[in-house]
Amino acid sequence: MLVFDRLAVRRHRDRAAASVTQVADVLRDAAERLIDRLDDTTHRFTQALDVGGRGVVAPLLRARGIATVSCDLSPRMAALNGGPVVAADEEFLPFAPASFDLIVANLSLHWVNDLPGALIQLRQALRPDGLFLASLPALGTLTEFRAALTEAETTLSGGVSPRVSPFPELRDCAHLLQRAGFLLPVADMEEIDLHYADPLGLPRDLRAAGETNAVRLRDRRTPYRAMVPMALMALPERNGRVVASLRMAMMTGWAPAASG
Repeated sequence: MLVFDRLAVRRHRDRAAASVTQVADVLRDAAERLIDRLDDTTHRFTQALDVGGRGVVAPLLRARGIATVSCDLSPRMAALNGGPVVAADEEFLPFAPASFDLIVANLSLHWVNDLPGALIQLRQALRPDGLFLASLPALGTLTEFRAALTEAETTLSGGVSPRVSPFPELRDCAHLLQRAGFLLPVADMEEIDLHYADPLGLPRDLRAAGETNAVRLRDRRTPYRAMVPMALMALPERNGRVVASLRMAMMTGWAPAASG
């Protein structure tokens, strides 16, 4: 089932390559929380794959002395990572089996149509006893914004179209890892609250990160001019600032050890 328009995803990331530094702090915060899980293992990793790190993940891994190759659906976004880079579709990865002993996918797999299939390919690209780390926006992310957009669009047009990507539940994430053949699958939750003095900062940041709507069934027509401002006015405030939540499923899984 094709939920996402992958050509639109690539175009959004191509465009965002010029602006993603505006949201680097948020991406780095998420990446550091994920990569800090390396401190919980005695394994030492030498060759990593950074999937969709948007110029943030690869430097963090290299700072730990781990040689890193980066890949991204967008050639322009891939080029931001420095070092060896590959423009690659996460649904059709070009890497040979057992190429890496560590794979990190920070907030980069939620626009994939066949997520189980992508996870299987990532597991196959790992060496025996290799580690997979991923963060994925989970159910509850941008809940307030989704509800406000729905109410605003219903008020203005009498109907509603998909405008925020569907996200998985936390309980499903460990099952996805197990289904893909990972051992010791774990999924836990981390949350980042984003605070905006200017409510328009939220859609600007989403655009800067390449996270605008790529749902295949999205309404392609230009939305009502008043819709987004109306939705933003309905968002909850804390200390005079609009608050949006990023709830991340932090996923960990190991490739099986070599048999025999």
